[in-house]
Amino acid sequence: MSYLANKKRYQTMQYRKCGQSGVKLPLISVGLWHNFGGNGMSAEAKKILFESFDSGITHFDLANNYGPPYGSAESNFGKIMKSDFKKYRDELIISSKAGYDMWDGPYGEWGSKKHVIASCDQSLKRMNLDYVDIFYSHRFDPNTPLEETADALESIYRSGKALYIGVSSYSFKKTNEMIKILKTRGIKLFIHQPSYSLINRWIENGLTKTLQKNGVGCIAFSPLAQGFLSQKYLSGIPSGTRVSENSSFSKDLITKKNTKIINDLNIIAKKRGQTLSQMALAWVINNKAITSALIGVRNVKQLRDNIAALNNLKFSKEEIKKIDLKAKEGGINLWAPSSSH
Repeated sequence: MSYLANKKRYQTMQYRKCGQSGVKLPLISVGLWHNFGGNGMSAEAKKILFESFDSGITHFDLANNYGPPYGSAESNFGKIMKSDFKKYRDELIISSKAGYDMWDGPYGEWGSKKHVIASCDQSLKRMNLDYVDIFYSHRFDPNTPLEETADALESIYRSGKALYIGVSSYSFKKTNEMIKILKTRGIKLFIHQPSYSLINRWIENGLTKTLQKNGVGCIAFSPLAQGFLSQKYLSGIPSGTRVSENSSFSKDLITKKNTKIINDLNIIAKKRGQTLSQMALAWVINNKAITSALIGVRNVKQLRDNIAALNNLKFSKEEIKKIDLKAKEGGINLWAPSSSH
């Protein structure tokens, strides 16, 4: 039986304008980086997508190499798109990206026109889409002129394969350059997707000001530091987590300093009547430069816990002071090489 969306899906979700555009994004968006790959989408993954939309989450974020294996998250999403979400296409914001390793040979990654345009075409086929709403340059390529990457993004935009253009993990200097290059071509940079969390605050050193000044939206990925800003790691490394499975989050990042930080922050969260993860999400969304927080969840329970963060988004000045005293850089930014240029 085909999925039917909850008729009341727009009654509780909150939305925020993306920069100076006319588009609003939900305060929480769902990313398909982990847990949606493999040979067919799991029953739990389908439930996550359906309950997300039922809750008013209209934005689903992908990339060509999401899986594992590469491409499988898009292929699996494409099947759901065809069987269940097709009738709701105009209610959805779907994004994809290109830039990280995807296929063999010299054109399988980075920011050349060859790679970026081929990647977009492949992504559209996998997802059974005529266009994506947002297409990103996934990372800055120091060995390709920025003008060439802009050429590729312009071509995708002009062809109607993407309605909006974005960049991810670009430094504020390279973001500024891309804004200026696109502007000369009559295109506005729509959105930036950086990593940002209580223990990964690099965007506060110039990027957020750049985005606000130029009317560019910002969607923060890894707002829970890949799950580290949750209750799971307060007393160590439990089984069934990314760290225990030797996934993208290394055990080397679970330092005594970082463990103390999250325990101190957890005390503040409890006083607010929130879980640590809920406060961490609320804190990210509280930044005026942020349009949406991009979450990745393993199950529906985690999804509901994250959405509940929206019940308490206000922070007193005293709470912000206490959080700033505790929330220090944790050295966990895995994407720092891209933003170092």
